[in-house]
Amino acid sequence: MFLPWTTVVGFFIGTFIGSFLNVVIYRLPRGLSLVQPPSHCPNCSHRLGMLDLVPLFSFLFSGRRCRYCRRDVSWRYLWVELITGGLWAAFWLQNLVGGPDPARFLLLAAFASVLVACIFIDIGFYVLPDSLNAWLLGLGLGYNAWLIARVSDKAWTQVGSISLPSAVAGALLGAGLFWGIALFGRVLFRKDALGHGDIKLARGIGAVLLPLVALVSFGLAVAVGAVLGAVQVVLRPRREQENEGEEEEAYEPESLGSLLRCGLGYMLAVDVAALFVPRLERWWFGAEEAEAAEDDWSPSLTTIPFGPYLAAGALVAALLEGPLVRLATDYWNWATGGL
Repeated sequence: MFLPWTTVVGFFIGTFIGSFLNVVIYRLPRGLSLVQPPSHCPNCSHRLGMLDLVPLFSFLFSGRRCRYCRRDVSWRYLWVELITGGLWAAFWLQNLVGGPDPARFLLLAAFASVLVACIFIDIGFYVLPDSLNAWLLGLGLGYNAWLIARVSDKAWTQVGSISLPSAVAGALLGAGLFWGIALFGRVLFRKDALGHGDIKLARGIGAVLLPLVALVSFGLAVAVGAVLGAVQVVLRPRREQENEGEEEEAYEPESLGSLLRCGLGYMLAVDVAALFVPRLERWWFGAEEAEAAEDDWSPSLTTIPFGPYLAAGALVAALLEGPLVRLATDYWNWATGGL
């Protein structure tokens, strides 16, 4: 459909999307409007001109400084544009040059863009905004509708005697699996094992990647997260570990009743509906108590945001879907003796 050289076009479109994502990453967790005021320097508030808004080049040619106040600009701006451009180029090559499958390209390009925003927001603020998680779920359900219209074999997943839309099955798998991990960790270790945003992110990933590929991506996320998380704990100075022990004495984990109620709400996508009907948030989740708890919460020294691992695993699985699914299938057949 497209010649290979057009991948460069996909890359530059992706960098412009990355430039917008930088706005999302800065403003969304702070509760600021994404459109007003127009782009400006966060240090001196000077409105940015066209020369300041060219992805990659503005950052590099300005010497990583604001042209007006000369304050340093975070390296995050460059990395977000570069990573998003690279992902758009990869999916462009995969689905427009090698495919062609324009609908899947649009799905995965949008999917990657949302995940990039999730990664950097979770690293910086230890939060995964509900609006981004809702976008992922909407993308998956919308693409599933397209598959149904095309009478695709991937449109439906058999669950026992019930045939479910694959995006719904994937969403239930993601939310249910990580809700189960959170519940297991809460009962076994008597502490919060997983953030609610991670459960909702897994739901969105399952909806987009569909059950089998999503399961592979979750395996990648858990494996990488376990290794890097252990390394982080081991490398911490002893003094920080002692301080952490003192902090945990005053720590009060979430009640099991709240975790059960919230998990069921995520399975039913009540949190998504609550974005449009705010009363649902207060009615189902007890939003006032949740907001008060979040205001008092601060990350401890052992707090590791899991969202970036989930997102990275999903991106790798989307890029290498064929080889990873074959590898996982071969391993399963070997482990079960072909059953």
